[in-house]
Amino acid sequence: MLVKTKKHHIDIIENGNVTSPKGFSAGGVHTGIRKAKLDFGWLHSDVPATAAGVYTVNAFQAPPLKVTQQSLSVDHALQTIVVNSGIANACTGEQGMEDALQTRKWVSEKMRVNEHHVAVASTGLIGVTLPMEKIEAGVEAMTHKDNMSCDRFEQAILTTDTVTKKIAIKLKIDGKEITIGGAAKGSGMIHPNMATMLAYITTDANVEAESLQKALRIVTDHTFNMITVDGDSSTNDTVLVLANGLQNNHPLDENHPQWRLFVEALQFVSQELAKQIARDGEGATKLIQVNVKGAPTIETARHVGKAVISSNLVKSAVYGADPNWGRVVCAVGYSNQPVHPDKVDVALGDIHVVKGGLPLPFSEEEAKSYLSNDDVHITINLNDGKESCAAWGCDLTYDYVKINASYRT
Repeated sequence: MLVKTKKHHIDIIENGNVTSPKGFSAGGVHTGIRKAKLDFGWLHSDVPATAAGVYTVNAFQAPPLKVTQQSLSVDHALQTIVVNSGIANACTGEQGMEDALQTRKWVSEKMRVNEHHVAVASTGLIGVTLPMEKIEAGVEAMTHKDNMSCDRFEQAILTTDTVTKKIAIKLKIDGKEITIGGAAKGSGMIHPNMATMLAYITTDANVEAESLQKALRIVTDHTFNMITVDGDSSTNDTVLVLANGLQNNHPLDENHPQWRLFVEALQFVSQELAKQIARDGEGATKLIQVNVKGAPTIETARHVGKAVISSNLVKSAVYGADPNWGRVVCAVGYSNQPVHPDKVDVALGDIHVVKGGLPLPFSEEEAKSYLSNDDVHITINLNDGKESCAAWGCDLTYDYVKINASYRT
């Protein structure tokens, strides 16, 4: 499938995944942390890869995040990532830090890589220490051929997710075929800026470290930081990008003539993963996309988009296919942005419901029919500038309450 960006094009790889780029492998195993599902996964590069990361803004950063940041601070490179699901190893004090460091040491020895080239991640229950005998068993299983497959990795990192999230694309840089792949997990506690979300992006492109970090921060602001499920932010959220350079292109940085193409491709992969996370929100039946246009600044566009996509009243209305546009303008109004109410237009899909802050006549039946679709677009035109953005979320359903009312039990 050919996808056109602003001036370029990329190809989506059918059934592509995070191991589609040259030199990457992955696997997963069941250790017993969870009752039956795979619960320990790993992603590995044949060579140390230039790496970049962004993390949750929650003040209670879990020990795995701190260890991963410590690893990256040495030489901005990673080779192996391990993830356990079921237990978050968050709010676990000194013991949690020791366990994360021990995990890193075991993986280093097992995979024969430098300790500071190992990243660790955990997702699941907060306030519970890791069963280290099971983590050790997972590490020991990392080299068993039967456990090696990207599908097993994608399954092992899930918690309340109902589906795996993955994508891979290819593009030409310096005449070489560059591949970018991605895998993610996330279903609940999803809210800007990031949430109970883990995302891993790989590429065989050669990318300069500082430029990769800058690109990831920019891309994250447009993608992972523009999704919400329930307004809760978690303690363990991480996005990591690994670039192992095995395609031997000229090093990519801001001065490379195809730098913009690479950043657009990275953003496309991130956006697709972010949308897959939003679509799989706990109990969700619909993906909602809020498009903000005509904003005076990009910051205004983002704040307005986040306010609308985060509104439980908007999300509930979409679930019930209720064209209650008043909830949309209400959210725009409390976004704390310099909005001029008499300029605001709102549309549900192609159905225009508000013009200049005043209601337009429209068919309730047509609007209700549109809101019954699996994908719902809400467009808000502030008519006060040229900036725009998109934000993604899902509807709020009865099942969301059921899932979270019994998360521990």
